[in-house]
Amino acid sequence: MSSVPQIKIPATYMRGGTSKGVFFKLDDLPERAQVAGQARDQLLLRVIGSPDPYGKQIDGMGGATSSTSKTVILAKSTQPDHDVDYLFGQVSIDQAFVDWSGNCGNLTAAVGSFGISNGLVDADRIPENGLCTVRIWQKNIQKTIIAHVPITNGQVQETGDFELDGVTFPAAEVQIEFLDPANDGEDGGDMFPTGNIVDELDVPDIGRFQATFINAGIPTIFLNAEDLGYQGTELQDHINSDATALARFEKIRAYGAVQMGLIKDISEAAARQHTPKIAFVSKPKNYTASSGKSVSENDVDLLVRALSMGKLHHAMMGTAAVAIGTAAAIPGTLVNLAAGGGEREAVRFGHPSGTLRVGAQAELTNGQWVVKKAIMSRSARVLMEGWVRVPGDSF
Repeated sequence: MSSVPQIKIPATYMRGGTSKGVFFKLDDLPERAQVAGQARDQLLLRVIGSPDPYGKQIDGMGGATSSTSKTVILAKSTQPDHDVDYLFGQVSIDQAFVDWSGNCGNLTAAVGSFGISNGLVDADRIPENGLCTVRIWQKNIQKTIIAHVPITNGQVQETGDFELDGVTFPAAEVQIEFLDPANDGEDGGDMFPTGNIVDELDVPDIGRFQATFINAGIPTIFLNAEDLGYQGTELQDHINSDATALARFEKIRAYGAVQMGLIKDISEAAARQHTPKIAFVSKPKNYTASSGKSVSENDVDLLVRALSMGKLHHAMMGTAAVAIGTAAAIPGTLVNLAAGGGEREAVRFGHPSGTLRVGAQAELTNGQWVVKKAIMSRSARVLMEGWVRVPGDSF
Protein backbone atom coordinates (compact mmCIF):
# COMPACT_ATOMS: atom_id res chain seq x y z
CA MET A 1 0.00 0.00 0.00
CA SER A 2 1.37 3.38 -1.04
CA SER A 3 2.20 5.76 1.79
CA VAL A 4 4.00 8.50 -0.11
CA PRO A 5 2.91 11.83 1.39
CA GLN A 6 1.40 14.63 -0.63
CA ILE A 7 3.38 17.71 -1.54
CA LYS A 8 1.91 21.17 -1.69
CA ILE A 9 2.58 23.74 -4.41
CA PRO A 10 1.62 27.45 -4.31
CA ALA A 11 -1.18 28.07 -6.79
CA THR A 12 -4.04 30.42 -7.62
CA TYR A 13 -7.39 29.36 -9.04
CA MET A 14 -8.64 32.09 -11.37
CA ARG A 15 -11.45 32.86 -13.74
CA GLY A 16 -10.42 34.59 -16.93
CA GLY A 17 -13.19 35.43 -19.37
CA THR A 18 -15.44 32.37 -19.66
CA SER A 19 -12.73 29.94 -18.52
CA LYS A 20 -11.15 28.86 -15.24
CA GLY A 21 -7.69 27.51 -14.60
CA VAL A 22 -4.97 26.79 -12.06
CA PHE A 23 -2.18 29.40 -12.21
CA PHE A 24 1.41 28.79 -11.10
CA LYS A 25 4.56 30.85 -10.88
CA LEU A 26 7.26 28.92 -12.70
CA ASP A 27 9.72 29.03 -9.80
CA ASP A 28 7.06 27.70 -7.39
CA LEU A 29 6.88 24.41 -9.28
CA PRO A 30 9.01 21.45 -8.18
CA GLU A 31 12.39 21.72 -9.89
CA ARG A 32 11.87 18.86 -12.34
CA ALA A 33 8.55 20.40 -13.43
CA GLN A 34 10.10 23.79 -14.14
CA VAL A 35 11.15 22.56 -17.57
CA ALA A 36 9.02 21.11 -20.35
CA GLY A 37 8.68 17.35 -20.32
CA GLN A 38 7.01 14.35 -18.80
CA ALA A 39 7.37 15.43 -15.18
CA ARG A 40 5.63 18.77 -15.83
CA ASP A 41 2.84 17.14 -17.84
CA GLN A 42 2.23 14.45 -15.24
CA LEU A 43 2.14 17.03 -12.45
CA LEU A 44 -0.46 19.14 -14.24
CA LEU A 45 -2.54 16.09 -15.12
CA ARG A 46 -2.62 15.13 -11.42
CA VAL A 47 -3.45 18.67 -10.33
CA ILE A 48 -6.43 18.81 -12.68
CA GLY A 49 -7.52 15.19 -12.07
CA SER A 50 -6.80 13.57 -15.43
CA PRO A 51 -7.02 11.17 -17.12
CA ASP A 52 -10.46 10.39 -15.71
CA PRO A 53 -12.41 7.57 -17.40
CA TYR A 54 -15.51 8.85 -15.60
CA GLY A 55 -15.10 12.24 -17.29
CA LYS A 56 -15.70 14.18 -14.05
CA GLN A 57 -12.23 15.11 -12.73
CA ILE A 58 -13.54 14.55 -9.19
CA ASP A 59 -10.02 13.91 -7.84
CA GLY A 60 -8.58 17.19 -9.05
CA MET A 61 -9.17 20.87 -9.72
CA GLY A 62 -10.68 20.44 -13.17
CA GLY A 63 -14.36 21.01 -13.89
CA ALA A 64 -14.76 18.32 -16.55
CA THR A 65 -15.17 20.76 -19.46
CA SER A 66 -12.69 22.20 -21.93
CA SER A 67 -13.25 25.61 -20.29
CA THR A 68 -12.20 24.40 -16.85
CA SER A 69 -9.46 21.84 -17.58
CA LYS A 70 -6.70 24.41 -17.92
CA THR A 71 -3.35 25.32 -16.43
CA VAL A 72 -1.14 28.40 -16.68
CA ILE A 73 2.55 28.83 -15.86
CA LEU A 74 3.84 32.40 -15.51
CA ALA A 75 7.26 33.93 -15.01
CA LYS A 76 8.97 37.31 -15.19
CA SER A 77 9.60 37.74 -18.89
CA THR A 78 12.94 36.94 -20.47
CA GLN A 79 11.89 38.89 -23.60
CA PRO A 80 12.92 42.55 -24.04
CA ASP A 81 10.13 45.06 -23.40
CA HIS A 82 7.79 42.44 -21.92
CA ASP A 83 6.64 41.92 -18.35
CA VAL A 84 5.33 38.36 -18.15
CA ASP A 85 6.02 35.08 -19.94
CA TYR A 86 2.74 33.16 -20.28
CA LEU A 87 2.60 29.42 -20.99
CA PHE A 88 -0.78 27.69 -21.35
CA GLY A 89 -1.50 23.98 -20.99
CA GLN A 90 -4.87 22.54 -22.07
CA VAL A 91 -5.30 19.37 -20.04
CA SER A 92 -7.19 16.50 -21.62
CA ILE A 93 -10.05 15.21 -19.49
CA ASP A 94 -10.03 11.53 -20.38
CA GLN A 95 -6.55 11.07 -21.84
CA ALA A 96 -3.08 11.39 -20.35
CA PHE A 97 -1.77 14.37 -22.24
CA VAL A 98 -1.41 18.14 -22.00
CA ASP A 99 -1.78 20.07 -25.26
CA TRP A 100 0.72 22.95 -25.54
CA SER A 101 -0.10 23.81 -29.17
CA GLY A 102 -2.09 27.00 -28.62
CA ASN A 103 -3.09 29.88 -26.38
CA CYS A 104 -6.17 30.41 -24.20
CA GLY A 105 -7.54 33.86 -24.98
CA ASN A 106 -9.98 33.82 -22.09
CA LEU A 107 -7.36 33.07 -19.43
CA THR A 108 -5.18 35.77 -21.00
CA ALA A 109 -7.47 38.22 -19.21
CA ALA A 110 -6.20 36.89 -15.88
CA VAL A 111 -2.50 36.85 -16.75
CA GLY A 112 -1.98 40.58 -16.27
CA SER A 113 -3.68 40.75 -12.89
CA PHE A 114 -1.82 37.65 -11.64
CA GLY A 115 1.45 39.14 -12.82
CA ILE A 116 0.79 42.42 -11.01
CA SER A 117 -0.33 40.76 -7.77
CA ASN A 118 2.56 38.27 -7.74
CA GLY A 119 5.50 40.58 -8.35
CA LEU A 120 6.09 39.72 -12.01
CA VAL A 121 5.42 43.30 -13.14
CA ASP A 122 7.90 45.95 -11.99
CA ALA A 123 6.42 48.22 -9.33
CA ASP A 124 7.30 51.37 -11.25
CA ARG A 125 4.98 50.24 -14.07
CA ILE A 126 1.96 50.00 -11.78
CA PRO A 127 0.01 53.25 -11.27
CA GLU A 128 -1.67 54.09 -7.99
CA ASN A 129 -4.93 54.49 -9.88
CA GLY A 130 -5.79 53.93 -13.53
CA LEU A 131 -4.82 51.27 -16.03
CA CYS A 132 -1.66 49.18 -15.83
CA THR A 133 -0.43 48.13 -19.27
CA VAL A 134 0.97 44.61 -18.94
CA ARG A 135 3.11 43.37 -21.83
CA ILE A 136 2.65 39.60 -22.12
CA TRP A 137 4.82 37.22 -24.12
CA GLN A 138 2.62 34.25 -25.10
CA LYS A 139 5.15 31.42 -25.25
CA ASN A 140 2.94 28.81 -26.94
CA ILE A 141 2.47 30.90 -30.08
CA GLN A 142 5.39 33.34 -29.68
CA LYS A 143 3.19 36.44 -29.77
CA THR A 144 2.79 39.69 -27.83
CA ILE A 145 -0.45 40.42 -26.00
CA ILE A 146 -1.22 43.67 -24.18
CA ALA A 147 -3.57 43.64 -21.18
CA HIS A 148 -4.96 46.87 -19.73
CA VAL A 149 -5.66 46.03 -16.08
CA PRO A 150 -7.58 48.47 -13.85
CA ILE A 151 -5.78 49.52 -10.66
CA THR A 152 -7.37 51.12 -7.59
CA ASN A 153 -5.21 52.29 -4.68
CA GLY A 154 -2.25 50.36 -6.04
CA GLN A 155 -4.12 47.05 -6.18
CA VAL A 156 -5.70 45.13 -9.03
CA GLN A 157 -9.39 46.03 -9.26
CA GLU A 158 -11.46 42.91 -9.88
CA THR A 159 -14.99 44.10 -9.15
CA GLY A 160 -16.97 46.32 -11.49
CA ASP A 161 -20.03 46.58 -13.68
CA PHE A 162 -18.70 45.05 -16.92
CA GLU A 163 -20.95 42.21 -18.03
CA LEU A 164 -19.67 39.35 -20.17
CA ASP A 165 -22.17 36.88 -21.60
CA GLY A 166 -21.26 33.42 -20.33
CA VAL A 167 -20.18 34.80 -16.92
CA THR A 168 -22.86 35.10 -14.24
CA PHE A 169 -21.64 38.14 -12.30
CA PRO A 170 -20.26 41.52 -13.45
CA ALA A 171 -16.62 42.43 -12.84
CA ALA A 172 -13.97 44.94 -13.86
CA GLU A 173 -13.29 45.25 -17.59
CA VAL A 174 -9.89 44.16 -18.90
CA GLN A 175 -9.16 45.16 -22.49
CA ILE A 176 -6.90 42.76 -24.37
CA GLU A 177 -4.91 43.56 -27.52
CA PHE A 178 -3.57 40.63 -29.53
CA LEU A 179 -0.74 42.12 -31.60
CA ASP A 180 0.01 40.63 -35.01
CA PRO A 181 -2.32 37.71 -34.19
CA ALA A 182 -1.60 35.63 -37.31
CA ASN A 183 0.09 32.46 -36.06
CA ASP A 184 3.50 32.18 -37.69
CA GLY A 185 5.19 30.60 -34.68
CA GLU A 186 5.99 26.92 -34.17
CA ASP A 187 3.66 25.74 -36.91
CA GLY A 188 4.86 28.29 -39.47
CA GLY A 189 2.81 29.37 -42.44
CA ASP A 190 0.76 32.39 -43.38
CA MET A 191 -2.50 33.59 -41.89
CA PHE A 192 -4.25 31.63 -44.66
CA PRO A 193 -2.16 28.45 -44.75
CA THR A 194 -3.51 27.28 -48.12
CA GLY A 195 -3.12 30.72 -49.69
CA ASN A 196 -6.90 30.95 -50.16
CA ILE A 197 -9.58 32.73 -48.16
CA VAL A 198 -12.08 29.98 -49.05
CA ASP A 199 -11.19 26.36 -49.81
CA GLU A 200 -12.98 23.14 -50.54
CA LEU A 201 -12.64 20.55 -47.78
CA ASP A 202 -13.38 17.00 -48.89
CA VAL A 203 -14.05 14.60 -46.00
CA PRO A 204 -14.52 10.95 -47.00
CA ASP A 205 -17.96 9.48 -46.19
CA ILE A 206 -19.16 12.86 -44.88
CA GLY A 207 -19.10 15.36 -47.71
CA ARG A 208 -17.47 18.32 -49.37
CA PHE A 209 -17.61 21.70 -47.67
CA GLN A 210 -16.60 25.27 -48.25
CA ALA A 211 -14.13 26.23 -45.55
CA THR A 212 -12.04 29.18 -44.42
CA PHE A 213 -8.79 28.04 -42.82
CA ILE A 214 -7.17 30.77 -40.77
CA ASN A 215 -4.21 31.03 -38.40
CA ALA A 216 -5.11 34.02 -36.23
CA GLY A 217 -5.51 33.87 -32.46
CA ILE A 218 -5.67 30.11 -32.85
CA PRO A 219 -5.77 27.91 -35.97
CA THR A 220 -9.47 27.67 -36.87
CA ILE A 221 -11.62 25.95 -39.49
CA PHE A 222 -14.77 27.92 -40.35
CA LEU A 223 -17.70 26.21 -42.10
CA ASN A 224 -21.18 27.35 -43.09
CA ALA A 225 -23.86 26.18 -40.66
CA GLU A 226 -26.33 25.35 -43.44
CA ASP A 227 -23.78 23.08 -45.18
CA LEU A 228 -23.73 21.01 -41.98
CA GLY A 229 -27.51 20.98 -41.64
CA TYR A 230 -27.58 23.53 -38.80
CA GLN A 231 -29.19 26.93 -38.29
CA GLY A 232 -26.37 28.51 -36.33
CA THR A 233 -28.67 29.02 -33.33
CA GLU A 234 -27.84 25.68 -31.68
CA LEU A 235 -27.00 25.49 -27.96
CA GLN A 236 -24.69 23.01 -26.23
CA ASP A 237 -27.18 20.21 -25.65
CA HIS A 238 -28.24 20.14 -29.27
CA ILE A 239 -24.70 19.25 -30.37
CA ASN A 240 -23.09 17.65 -27.34
CA SER A 241 -25.90 15.12 -26.81
CA ASP A 242 -25.41 13.84 -30.35
CA ALA A 243 -22.45 11.42 -30.38
CA THR A 244 -22.74 10.97 -34.15
CA ALA A 245 -22.50 14.73 -34.71
CA LEU A 246 -19.47 15.04 -32.43
CA ALA A 247 -17.69 12.21 -34.27
CA ARG A 248 -18.53 13.90 -37.56
CA PHE A 249 -17.09 17.21 -36.38
CA GLU A 250 -13.92 15.50 -35.18
CA LYS A 251 -13.41 13.79 -38.53
CA ILE A 252 -13.93 17.09 -40.36
CA ARG A 253 -11.49 18.76 -37.95
CA ALA A 254 -8.87 16.06 -38.56
CA TYR A 255 -9.04 16.38 -42.34
CA GLY A 256 -9.01 20.17 -42.00
CA ALA A 257 -5.90 20.01 -39.82
CA VAL A 258 -4.12 18.05 -42.55
CA GLN A 259 -5.18 20.57 -45.19
CA MET A 260 -3.90 23.39 -42.96
CA GLY A 261 -0.54 21.64 -42.66
CA LEU A 262 -0.82 21.31 -38.88
CA ILE A 263 -0.54 17.52 -39.01
CA LYS A 264 0.59 15.07 -41.69
CA ASP A 265 -1.99 12.37 -41.11
CA ILE A 266 -5.50 12.38 -39.62
CA SER A 267 -4.36 9.88 -36.97
CA GLU A 268 -2.32 12.67 -35.35
CA ALA A 269 -5.44 14.76 -34.60
CA ALA A 270 -6.30 12.70 -31.51
CA ALA A 271 -3.12 13.92 -29.81
CA ARG A 272 -3.80 17.52 -30.81
CA GLN A 273 -7.26 18.24 -29.43
CA HIS A 274 -6.69 21.91 -28.62
CA THR A 275 -5.88 22.98 -32.18
CA PRO A 276 -7.24 23.57 -34.71
CA LYS A 277 -10.67 24.69 -33.56
CA ILE A 278 -13.71 24.06 -35.73
CA ALA A 279 -16.60 26.52 -35.93
CA PHE A 280 -19.68 27.14 -38.04
CA VAL A 281 -21.19 30.48 -39.01
CA SER A 282 -24.53 31.78 -40.22
CA LYS A 283 -26.30 35.02 -40.92
CA PRO A 284 -28.10 36.69 -37.99
CA LYS A 285 -31.22 35.00 -36.61
CA ASN A 286 -33.34 35.37 -33.48
CA TYR A 287 -32.61 32.82 -30.75
CA THR A 288 -32.71 32.31 -27.01
CA ALA A 289 -29.31 32.01 -25.31
CA SER A 290 -28.56 29.36 -22.71
CA SER A 291 -29.26 31.89 -19.93
CA GLY A 292 -32.76 32.53 -21.28
CA LYS A 293 -31.70 35.88 -22.72
CA SER A 294 -33.27 36.73 -26.08
CA VAL A 295 -30.82 37.58 -28.82
CA SER A 296 -32.32 39.47 -31.75
CA GLU A 297 -31.00 39.23 -35.27
CA ASN A 298 -30.70 43.01 -35.04
CA ASP A 299 -28.27 42.67 -32.10
CA VAL A 300 -25.58 40.82 -34.04
CA ASP A 301 -23.71 40.81 -37.34
CA LEU A 302 -23.53 37.01 -37.52
CA LEU A 303 -23.85 33.83 -35.46
CA VAL A 304 -20.92 31.56 -34.57
CA ARG A 305 -20.77 28.22 -32.81
CA ALA A 306 -17.37 26.70 -32.00
CA LEU A 307 -16.17 23.38 -30.65
CA SER A 308 -13.33 22.99 -28.17
CA MET A 309 -11.78 19.67 -27.13
CA GLY A 310 -14.49 17.79 -28.98
CA LYS A 311 -17.54 19.57 -27.54
CA LEU A 312 -19.55 22.66 -28.42
CA HIS A 313 -18.27 25.53 -26.27
CA HIS A 314 -20.76 27.13 -23.88
CA ALA A 315 -19.78 30.63 -25.08
CA MET A 316 -16.72 31.42 -27.19
CA MET A 317 -13.02 30.75 -26.75
CA GLY A 318 -11.10 34.03 -26.61
CA THR A 319 -8.59 32.92 -29.23
CA ALA A 320 -11.41 31.80 -31.53
CA ALA A 321 -12.97 35.24 -31.06
CA VAL A 322 -9.70 36.70 -32.39
CA ALA A 323 -9.98 34.37 -35.39
CA ILE A 324 -13.60 35.49 -35.88
CA GLY A 325 -12.73 39.19 -35.72
CA THR A 326 -9.77 38.73 -38.05
CA ALA A 327 -11.69 36.68 -40.61
CA ALA A 328 -14.63 39.10 -40.45
CA ALA A 329 -12.29 41.97 -41.37
CA ILE A 330 -11.14 40.27 -44.57
CA PRO A 331 -13.63 40.45 -47.45
CA GLY A 332 -14.69 37.10 -48.89
CA THR A 333 -14.05 34.75 -45.98
CA LEU A 334 -17.01 32.68 -44.83
CA VAL A 335 -17.09 34.71 -41.62
CA ASN A 336 -17.08 37.99 -43.52
CA LEU A 337 -19.81 36.82 -45.90
CA ALA A 338 -22.01 35.63 -43.01
CA ALA A 339 -21.64 39.12 -41.52
CA GLY A 340 -22.84 40.70 -44.78
CA GLY A 341 -19.52 41.08 -46.60
CA GLY A 342 -17.48 44.22 -47.25
CA GLU A 343 -14.81 45.89 -45.15
CA ARG A 344 -15.29 46.14 -41.39
CA GLU A 345 -13.15 46.73 -38.32
CA ALA A 346 -15.42 45.10 -35.73
CA VAL A 347 -18.23 42.58 -35.46
CA ARG A 348 -20.68 41.56 -32.78
CA PHE A 349 -21.46 37.87 -33.02
CA GLY A 350 -23.96 35.65 -31.30
CA HIS A 351 -22.76 32.55 -29.41
CA PRO A 352 -24.62 30.05 -27.19
CA SER A 353 -24.41 32.28 -24.09
CA GLY A 354 -25.15 35.62 -25.74
CA THR A 355 -23.08 38.09 -27.75
CA LEU A 356 -19.51 39.36 -27.97
CA ARG A 357 -17.88 42.23 -29.82
CA VAL A 358 -14.38 41.87 -31.25
CA GLY A 359 -12.40 44.28 -33.41
CA ALA A 360 -9.56 43.71 -35.85
CA GLN A 361 -7.55 45.92 -38.19
CA ALA A 362 -6.71 44.23 -41.50
CA GLU A 363 -4.91 45.51 -44.55
CA LEU A 364 -3.74 44.07 -47.87
CA THR A 365 0.06 44.36 -48.13
CA ASN A 366 1.99 43.08 -51.14
CA GLY A 367 -0.92 40.86 -52.07
CA GLN A 368 -1.25 39.30 -48.61
CA TRP A 369 -3.66 40.11 -45.81
CA VAL A 370 -2.03 41.36 -42.64
CA VAL A 371 -3.77 42.00 -39.31
CA LYS A 372 -1.96 44.37 -36.97
CA LYS A 373 -4.05 43.62 -33.90
CA ALA A 374 -7.34 42.29 -32.61
CA ILE A 375 -9.07 43.79 -29.57
CA MET A 376 -11.72 42.56 -27.16
CA SER A 377 -12.77 43.02 -23.56
CA ARG A 378 -12.86 40.32 -20.89
CA SER A 379 -12.82 40.22 -17.11
CA ALA A 380 -10.94 38.18 -14.51
CA ARG A 381 -11.11 37.32 -10.84
CA VAL A 382 -9.15 35.34 -8.25
CA LEU A 383 -11.39 32.55 -6.94
CA MET A 384 -8.98 30.94 -4.50
CA GLU A 385 -5.31 31.09 -3.62
CA GLY A 386 -3.06 28.94 -1.50
CA TRP A 387 -1.63 25.52 -2.36
CA VAL A 388 -2.65 22.57 -4.43
CA ARG A 389 -1.64 19.13 -3.19
CA VAL A 390 -0.60 16.10 -5.20
CA PRO A 391 0.87 12.74 -4.18
CA GLY A 392 4.64 12.99 -4.17
CA ASP A 393 5.06 10.05 -6.54
CA SER A 394 2.56 11.25 -9.14
CA PHE A 395 5.04 12.99 -11.44
